[in-house]
Amino acid sequence: PYPNMGKIIAGCRKGKGGIFRSHTRTRKGAVKLRAFDYAEKHGYIRGVVKDIIHDPGRGAPIAKIQFQNAYKYQRDNELLVATEGMYTGQFIYCGKKASLNIGNVLPISAVPEGTIICNIEAKCGDRGKYARASGDYAVVVTHDEDKGTSRLRLPSGGKKTVPSTCRAQIGIVAGGGRTDKPLLKAGRAFHKYRVKRNEWPKMRGVAMNPVEHPHGGGNHQHIGMPSTVSKEAPAGRKVGLIGARRTGRLRGVKKTGQDKD
Repeated sequence: PYPNMGKIIAGCRKGKGGIFRSHTRTRKGAVKLRAFDYAEKHGYIRGVVKDIIHDPGRGAPIAKIQFQNAYKYQRDNELLVATEGMYTGQFIYCGKKASLNIGNVLPISAVPEGTIICNIEAKCGDRGKYARASGDYAVVVTHDEDKGTSRLRLPSGGKKTVPSTCRAQIGIVAGGGRTDKPLLKAGRAFHKYRVKRNEWPKMRGVAMNPVEHPHGGGNHQHIGMPSTVSKEAPAGRKVGLIGARRTGRLRGVKKTGQDKD
């Protein structure tokens, strides 16, 4: 008789979109490397940094770079990740034969081991996927010339093997140290998330009623069930530590991906 009893929990509602969609009206545009063309594959192309601008909802500044179009009488404006030390009026070189300087875009095969890079492609020509947040960078660990791949150490500490033809920017993303200063007050958190999307304030499941969340209810705020939950659980039950291999805090020496090889 009552097929629609209960409430859909917040985690399920977010997937639908609606009021949870990201706030993109004031964003400046997609931040990508240049489209991979003949000039970059065989030589280099020069651009100039016209402006370094703030992008709402992004911690890192972005650089507006102007290139001469090789095929038409026009100039192409690109939005690239601003690297630390970039300035307006600076020349940026993109391509296989570009020099190894801050802000330049090179294929990983042209970058020596141990170089700090950012805004790295996962597949050749996808225009940048890894190490794009403020203060992030990856390190080129090794090149495997037989397979045509390179091994990178990502900001998470994990290692990744990507084709050596993938491009990357030289340097570290600007805006680092952003999280060192505490937000201190709710108003700052409000303004931080206001330009991102509807995800603040976050209400704890134990503070809810049983109708709203599996952890809700009870005379004291307690979960009352294991906090781990199967990854095969139905959508309304999937809260807490989903498909956890282990729980608790990490103790002892930090084992990162770099220790294995």
